[in-house]
Amino acid sequence: MSIRRKLSAAAGLAGLVLLAGCSSPGGSSSAASGTDPFDNPNGVRAGLAPVTAQAEREKARKLIDGLAVKGRGTKTGYDRDEFGYAWMDKVDGVPFARNGCDTRNDMLRRDGRDLSYRAGSNCVVVAMKLPDPYTGTTIDWTKEKASAVQIDHVVPLSYSWQMGSSRWSKGKRQQLANDPLNLLPVEGRANSAKGDSGPATWLPPSKDIRCAYAVRFAQVASKYALPVTAPDKKAMLEQCGG
Repeated sequence: MSIRRKLSAAAGLAGLVLLAGCSSPGGSSSAASGTDPFDNPNGVRAGLAPVTAQAEREKARKLIDGLAVKGRGTKTGYDRDEFGYAWMDKVDGVPFARNGCDTRNDMLRRDGRDLSYRAGSNCVVVAMKLPDPYTGTTIDWTKEKASAVQIDHVVPLSYSWQMGSSRWSKGKRQQLANDPLNLLPVEGRANSAKGDSGPATWLPPSKDIRCAYAVRFAQVASKYALPVTAPDKKAMLEQCGG
């Protein structure tokens, strides 16, 4: 083998080694621009990409139109602990469960780019760049400013409680709280502004992502057989051209 061919083969092997060392939940291929929600039904791929194609928007309206509707109930008895302690790893029935890394860090690893980990850990993220679907910006995040990025429950836990999860088993509530389909790392201020709102009273600041957000909200509601309020259903349909 010539020297040139040997060098080329070595470079190719080095590239494979580097790629192997950069793996994270869901892979990193979609982190730069987010993933179409219809291509990500289990929430294992990064972020959220706009839904723009007419055929997909029609598919979105069909999904949303199939959701059951009811009035929002009382918050009586609601407590975050009813959904398990925050970011528990040992929840059966959801992706990334029992992998030795808590749900929050799983989501940071899934959606972040240029990840840095705590010394001696391949789990705890201490710095990254986050393409935030809600604002359309990229956030340079470090753990010292932890609240600058928060993990949003797309269907808020309090909302789910008022729509019927109060009657679920605790195991099912734990699944909802830790299901990557229902989780997005986003700008902390946007998440705080959302609170436990449904789509009728809060939508992402970036208008480009609003139909995709409605799709993800509907995907979660459909998966867990949760109804939505009539105003929320109307708002979601409107975001996708309905």
